[in-house]
Amino acid sequence: MKEEFVVQEGYVSREERNLTVLKTSRFFAGDGFTVYDCNGQLVFRVDSYGPDARDKDELVLMDPQGRCLLTVKRKRPSLHQRWEGFKGERIDGDKALFSMKRTSLIGRSRASVIVEVYDKPGMEYHIEGCFSQRCCKIYNAAKKLMAEIRRKVDPTTSVMLGKEVFSLCVKPGFDGALAMGFVLVLDQINGENYFESGTTESPVHPTTED
Repeated sequence: MKEEFVVQEGYVSREERNLTVLKTSRFFAGDGFTVYDCNGQLVFRVDSYGPDARDKDELVLMDPQGRCLLTVKRKRPSLHQRWEGFKGERIDGDKALFSMKRTSLIGRSRASVIVEVYDKPGMEYHIEGCFSQRCCKIYNAAKKLMAEIRRKVDPTTSVMLGKEVFSLCVKPGFDGALAMGFVLVLDQINGENYFESGTTESPVHPTTED
């Protein structure tokens, strides 16, 4: 069986992992994220402090201690909003590992996204659905489901939470850091649609699995 593309071996699990993603600012795309496991332990973070705090064309995924795991950088010019991914903290001259881009300029919020893995012929991923509504599925080239983004429901009240809190389900054998890197790019591509059909629920600290 063909192995999946891996950026960080330490985030590949033999079991399905359900992560809770919390957007730490509701006002600007890509302002920051914290990601927790089903026990409420911090798994990933993306730090930012407002619309001008950093180059929005480059975002860094970190572990809880601040170690850089993955960098995504927008490639300009690009009509299809192409982004590239790099292992760890990118420095000038580093070679990208993969690219992400829209498959169409039409239908911004529901346009599918393709991920092309460099130097691995035939390895690609397709992201289908609507990220602004927190409803996306990530498939490999064989159309096998690798990860899923979906709205989160408070297990104590059965109430659907606001879109600043959502679930990322990572299937066995798929790199959780890579999946979260995809989320960062999707947030940038669809950032202006963030408030479509928005709700007013307040964010909560995730401590339990759906």
